[in-house]
Amino acid sequence: MCLAIPMQIKNIEGFTARCEAKGVERDVSLFMLCDDTLAVGDFVLTHVGYAIQKVSPEEAESTWALFDEMLAPANQPTATIEV
Repeated sequence: MCLAIPMQIKNIEGFTARCEAKGVERDVSLFMLCDDTLAVGDFVLTHVGYAIQKVSPEEAESTWALFDEMLAPANQPTATIEV
């Protein structure tokens, strides 16, 4: 299974963009989207360092809501049973 993370473009230099998601910044290649018009503020799905698809802000937000929901049980402390 592959997982793509929605990130917001903060800066573009050539085919490389500095992108941010949840406070984490990464350099992302825009080479696969060279035919798309991308600008600072746009959201892209990223996978292993490559932007693979431009998405709307609503799609990015709903994807992060699903990720947060999936991770919520993992963030809850587990109960210990004393014997």
